Amino acid sequence: MTKKRIFLQLFCVVFFFGNLTLLAQDNSIKNTTTLIQPDYLKAGDTVAIVAPSGILKNRNDEVEQAIALLKSWNLNVVVGDHVFSTDNHFAGTDAERCEDFQKALDDPSISAIWSARGGYGTVRILDNLDYSKFKQKPKWVIGYSDITALHNQIHNEGVESIHALMCVSLTKDLGEIKESIATFRDAIFGEQIAYTLKGSNYNRVGEVTGPVVGGNLTILHTMLGSNTSIDTSGKILFIEEIGEYKYHIDRMLQSLKRAGYFENCKGVMVGDMSKMRKNTTPWGTSVEQLILDVLAEYDFPIVFNVPVGHEKDNRALILGRNAKINVGKDTSTVVFEE
Repeated sequence: MTKKRIFLQLFCVVFFFGNLTLLAQDNSIKNTTTLIQPDYLKAGDTVAIVAPSGILKNRNDEVEQAIALLKSWNLNVVVGDHVFSTDNHFAGTDAERCEDFQKALDDPSISAIWSARGGYGTVRILDNLDYSKFKQKPKWVIGYSDITALHNQIHNEGVESIHALMCVSLTKDLGEIKESIATFRDAIFGEQIAYTLKGSNYNRVGEVTGPVVGGNLTILHTMLGSNTSIDTSGKILFIEEIGEYKYHIDRMLQSLKRAGYFENCKGVMVGDMSKMRKNTTPWGTSVEQLILDVLAEYDFPIVFNVPVGHEKDNRALILGRNAKINVGKDTSTVVFEE
């Protein structure tokens, strides 16, 4: 073997392992870097209401009620030009919904963007959004359900966001959703977010601290394979769902599992699994046991009865923020860092 060939082979080995080291360092940075926290709101700040997803037909009253709620907190409100537009299933065309959201992202006078509703449609505008101005002056993006797609994307842009109720979540008697409203207000104004949860025999006990990520299970599943999918390494994953069969829940969790979603996850928080549909062939176990069965090979804590999702008691989570979860059979706690 010539000296030249030996040199080339040594060079290739050094180059290969050098790049692996850089890649590992890059992933380590990605997984440990603290996300940017937008400024908390104060009296006189402005909130933009937009509709990046489903149609708001006959929902004017809820949006007016949302405006009144924000104004009662001494906040100003602007409503997107196309919030009440219609395009079949959606609140306007993809271009119109994208335009409203982009305008809110870019406007430095807006401190928070509150989604009027979820439904379906956010994924159709994701690839057309530009976050360059947003990252110069980050602001809170608020919503849940279909808005999980935006939470994922914003997380990957390095900014915290708020998983909380939306305009159409409001009811005529706000006392019915007082916890949802109170925690929404606490999240945007910078008050402590901490919950004591009722126990569950399904809980896998343990204590762990890490940034909370996630949202609606269907949307997390939809994001797989794209640059909007979340790296859950070193993080606590939250999931919730509505209107699915148990075998759909299993299929989505199995897909996440096969994609490595849980390999280096630090814990799982399970919110509401609402309005579960019944299949003609019974699944045979509870949805809680289904989740435990999928995650049986992992040893991280799992907490059920997290009051977040498609129920009236839908409490706020700060996605991307470190939280300490202490999981027991009788009671559990979730405390976000201030």
